Amino acid sequence: MANNNPNEIKIELSPEVAKGIYSNLAVISHGANEFFLDFITMAPNMPQAKVQSRVIMTPENAKNLLGALMENVKKYEATFGEIRPKRPVNGSGNPGGEIPNPFIMGGKA
Repeated sequence: MANNNPNEIKIELSPEVAKGIYSNLAVISHGANEFFLDFITMAPNMPQAKVQSRVIMTPENAKNLLGALMENVKKYEATFGEIRPKRPVNGSGNPGGEIPNPFIMGGKA
């Protein structure tokens, strides 16, 4: 039986994309017409890292993504508990003992 819902989007996920790409650092920048999200995997004690994936979005879609991510974090926390930023157990050399937030340039976790 055919589905006649005009608002339904059929999404295809190839096995290569389904594997996903791990990222522990993101750099977000923007111009007048788009946002750039660069996802990076940093390894300990390595001075260089390559961008693993780049997503380019319109400002409207970036704001929609922000809202969807906030909604999903709330649902996650309702199920699994509050997500708390990790703090170093033994001194990491960071002032105040905070771990830098890898998703905010110069930010703190």
